[in-house]
Amino acid sequence: MKKSVAVSVEAEKLAALEMYLGQKNMKLPEELEKFSEQLYQKYVPSNVREFIELTAAKKPPRKTKTAPPIESENQSEQ
Repeated sequence: MKKSVAVSVEAEKLAALEMYLGQKNMKLPEELEKFSEQLYQKYVPSNVREFIELTAAKKPPRKTKTAPPIESENQSEQ
């Protein structure tokens, strides 16, 4: 499961960053994801990363709950 992180940045700095990233055909969210992965690799010990990968691989995908079918009025009257 992914979570979001909010970061406060001066409006002028953000605009300049987005402009110069755009000149290099880069997007800020993609660059932030890359940087967060670098931080993760740098600060989380390798044995912990391995444990997280193993437990994530074992978890079955979440099933969405489906509502029971609604009977039409014609069927319920019979």
